[in-house]
Amino acid sequence: MGSKGGAYIAGIYEHPVRRADGISTAQLHAQVALGALKDAGLTLDDVDGYFCGADAPGLGGLTMAEYIGLRNLRHIDTTESGGSAYLLHVAHAVEAIRAGHCNVALVTMADRPLSSGTGTALAGVDRSTMPNLAFQSAVPPPPMYGYAMVARRHMHEFGTTSKQLAWVRVAASHHAQHNPNAVHREVVTVDDVLSSPMVADPLHRLDCCVVTDGGGALVIVNPAIAAQLQRPKVAVVGTGAAVKHPDAGRIDLLTSAGARSGANAFAEAGITPRDIGYASLYDSFTITVLIQLEDLGFCAKGDGGKFVMDGNLISGVGKLPFNTDGGGLCNNHPGNKGGMTKILEAVRQSRGQAHPAVQVKNRDFVLAHGTGGNLASAHAAGTLILKAE
Repeated sequence: MGSKGGAYIAGIYEHPVRRADGISTAQLHAQVALGALKDAGLTLDDVDGYFCGADAPGLGGLTMAEYIGLRNLRHIDTTESGGSAYLLHVAHAVEAIRAGHCNVALVTMADRPLSSGTGTALAGVDRSTMPNLAFQSAVPPPPMYGYAMVARRHMHEFGTTSKQLAWVRVAASHHAQHNPNAVHREVVTVDDVLSSPMVADPLHRLDCCVVTDGGGALVIVNPAIAAQLQRPKVAVVGTGAAVKHPDAGRIDLLTSAGARSGANAFAEAGITPRDIGYASLYDSFTITVLIQLEDLGFCAKGDGGKFVMDGNLISGVGKLPFNTDGGGLCNNHPGNKGGMTKILEAVRQSRGQAHPAVQVKNRDFVLAHGTGGNLASAHAAGTLILKAE
């Protein structure tokens, strides 16, 4: 078991803002970068690798390197895969560190869809240039329609119910009550979810994630630097990435790219899903969580609805605590790309720094998983397995 030669997440930071009026996207990137470096006990001059996605303004990494003040870069990566991009960035940073291309990698994510009025649109994505636009133009672009289609298919194939989906939101709300920065801190019941307005049948309003401004950042370092820092050591021991698309109509709505990214991450880490004590799972919608639980191997295909019932995802109650910060459903979903926040809470859990009310006891191995794009069409998945040392 190893981490591709050794790499550690040494610093993290989540911006506390959920609506960033008066703060530019570039400022958000700079603020989260400085926050993560401070957490790691490092400076801008220590950074020699920089990773960002399409949310970075201007020419992405080039623009932000100047704006933030990164003077010593010798490696740069601007991979974009929606909400999963930041998990891929961590994997790429581990590879770059192992290859000797950099020693201190900085990953930033920040956006402001609320303040800018862009809603559910993704920064840097120009739909007008998509070659498949002519075949999809009749389908409304908001993502909830695709996820509703996945949910309805899951119900048709496996008998999944809206009550089962609601348990995902219930679990998230139990955790969000302890997070002072969460958008929704009120604890909800299954009936609350089912009585909320229907958005896209069968998904109710409380089956859907929040839209927020904000962002976060990570610092990944090589073993020699990690040993010098007075910080908890969180090793990246498994990574996986995969892409799935409609394949000219030959798509299986009920299997995500996570089936392959997860298998690769577990194989690299040398463990199984039974070894995971905590999971950060992408929760753009409640159905997203069910699909991931199945594809990552926490339960059999079709059993996701049964798995989440009766508080099985609630820390201190169920056997697989998830999204103990409240997740995208209740806490934060900056720029409609929630992969960064999934990593941040996984690191907090691994460090033993989650809120005491939701901190898991079994934190030897924790998992973070993100899905970027749309489960019903083109999407990419990224999986990370972290180990506390």
